[in-house]
Amino acid sequence: MTTVVSTVARYKLIFFVPPPAIVACKAAIFAAGAGRFPGPGKYTECCWTAMGTGQFRPGDTANPHIGSLGALEELPEARVEALCYGEEVARKAVQALKIAHPYEEPAYEVYKMEDF
Repeated sequence: MTTVVSTVARYKLIFFVPPPAIVACKAAIFAAGAGRFPGPGKYTECCWTAMGTGQFRPGDTANPHIGSLGALEELPEARVEALCYGEEVARKAVQALKIAHPYEEPAYEVYKMEDF
């Protein structure tokens, strides 16, 4: 049995988004190259999405898209995860997410993945 190890670094982009903005944010990261699997199937626009509840309290200098200064907010949000092949793709996907996302400060995480 032969094991093939990818030479391109892989990253996982995870972000949280209100339901009305899910489609726009996914389209933005996909256009930047996220969600592609370069194998023989050439899959694109791959991601995982789950719904949950987000919570935040805007500070006194915030400019919130939703909510009021100082008021605790709880609202439905989606958690979206997508694979990025290469650091450049991950950086472009984050940049695209920041432009497409309606929040003043989008919540996102990027993790470098390992091959075992």
